[in-house]
Amino acid sequence: MFTRRHLMLGAVALSANLAAGAAHADQLADIKKKGEIVFGVLGTDEPNSFIEPKTRQLVGYEIDLATAVARKIGVTPRFKQMSVSSRIPELQQGHVDVLAATLTHNKERESQVDFALTHFVTGSKVMVRANSGIGALPQLAGKKVVTVRGGTQETNIRKAVPSAEVVTFENTQQAFQALRQGKGVAYVNDESSLLADYGKLGAAAKGFTILPTSIGTESIALGLRKGEKSLKAVVDATLRELEASGAAEQLFNKWYGPGTRANIAKRQFKISTDKI
Repeated sequence: MFTRRHLMLGAVALSANLAAGAAHADQLADIKKKGEIVFGVLGTDEPNSFIEPKTRQLVGYEIDLATAVARKIGVTPRFKQMSVSSRIPELQQGHVDVLAATLTHNKERESQVDFALTHFVTGSKVMVRANSGIGALPQLAGKKVVTVRGGTQETNIRKAVPSAEVVTFENTQQAFQALRQGKGVAYVNDESSLLADYGKLGAAAKGFTILPTSIGTESIALGLRKGEKSLKAVVDATLRELEASGAAEQLFNKWYGPGTRANIAKRQFKISTDKI
């Protein structure tokens, strides 16, 4: 039998639980309290995030963006490497605070995560072996095509050439190596990363070519857990400040611009929106 005392105790417990839930929901406050922010990164996707061979440190375009966010908050950045397919589960389960992992913003993912302002725009393209005789996407029908598992590239190529035999790998390095070893006639990746991969080939580049047709536009953004408005606000503010100061342009040129492996002549986007 419930007494008035029981009801009062229940009300107190409920209030405590609601207060705890509200505190837990403020991820930004938790980050400030622990003094660090954990970013999920790929670490295998040059020039966004990769291991610099000489220093063995994580470097790249998204590493620099993440570091700027940490500086804005006033905490230490920590980076956790993960696979493409594990990115969103790792974020949802609280193993990382933010994804800086070449995450494409699309409508399907909006139900799973929130997105910061788009910090890179590219397209999916296909690299083929020059001796394959393939000069257009339809010629990939029935052919073995390699790409990374769980990325939008896999979805894009299956839509573009439904009859292609798509073989996936854990990361882009493995997929690119599979192409070089002749385990497929084509390799699908974001155009920007594909250009960086092509730049690694050196003299061997003559044995490969990138098909001109894009099979999808990719808006790349940092990923956040759903509903963390305070954290999103500070992340977006950081990105806007980088754009306004010219630092965003400098970072693009540092990692993607003329003279880099990607060697993109000019940035064709501004950091300004989280809409697609």
